[in-house]
Amino acid sequence: MATLNDVAKKANVSKMTVSRVINHPEQVTDELKELVFKAMKELDYRPNVAAKALANNRTQIIKFFILEEMDTTEPYYMNLLTGIAKELDKHHYTLQLVTKNNFDIGACDGYIITGMRESDYAWIERATKPVVLFGENHHGHDFVDTDNKSGTKKATEHAIAQGYESIIYIGIDVKEPFEYSREAGYINTMQQAGRVPEIKRFSNRSRYSAQFILENWSDFPTNTVFICSSDRLAIGIERSILKLGGQIPKEYGIIGFDGVFLDQIASPPLTTVKQQVIEMGVACARMLLNKIDQSGAPQGNLLFEPELIIRESTVERKDS
Repeated sequence: MATLNDVAKKANVSKMTVSRVINHPEQVTDELKELVFKAMKELDYRPNVAAKALANNRTQIIKFFILEEMDTTEPYYMNLLTGIAKELDKHHYTLQLVTKNNFDIGACDGYIITGMRESDYAWIERATKPVVLFGENHHGHDFVDTDNKSGTKKATEHAIAQGYESIIYIGIDVKEPFEYSREAGYINTMQQAGRVPEIKRFSNRSRYSAQFILENWSDFPTNTVFICSSDRLAIGIERSILKLGGQIPKEYGIIGFDGVFLDQIASPPLTTVKQQVIEMGVACARMLLNKIDQSGAPQGNLLFEPELIIRESTVERKDS
């Protein structure tokens, strides 16, 4: 069986360099990595992850908690899981998706937690291992998230530029930081343009936003655009407008938020604020691994800039 020393001789580098390539590839040049990986492949060398974990008193396991209902957000979280698992795999870590009820079952080296609500923070404080949250918070926990305020700012600026007379915000009925930020982006942009904000809030299910349109159809003149806090709410708006004979985008516009899956299957396809979910998953994993290596030292927060994707649910005026 090939050893670390064999790989070093084959690649004509030191054992320390081989160790660094395996354990901290970000610290090594691409040229050195190529040399070492080639030698490892030719010798069929496989790092003894179990021995390394034992020596460092590690489990090589990261637990991932999703604290909200999966049935309403599954496509979104599949992308997040992909990013987290992709990065952890580079460092020989296993990812466990667990439920809140199994918080204390089995050892791990750290936690990535998402879907938090205000009532969850006392529970999160029980964690005895490093924690990184996916989602904005005001409790001092390290986190990764989208710049939610910037996202709705872009959506509202687009709606104003396209000449919509009525711009209504459809929010998610939760008192959480991400929603406050999204509403702030809309409100601030409207006020700066001398427009009066109008906000309606619902649970994050398309049937509620759809019912809102059906029950209040006469209140919405043509040249109205709905800026939604999720693509799921946007789809509900879209379905009801079409059901009632409204024309999208000629008479009504719709802008969603997420850009993961639902925006593409909507008909017509939704203009949306697209989040970099896979990349944010990678960032969560990197932040947590750094925190573990630094004995739990604070990592701060990282916000990703979202992108406005313009599709067929908003009109593109030639003079804009």
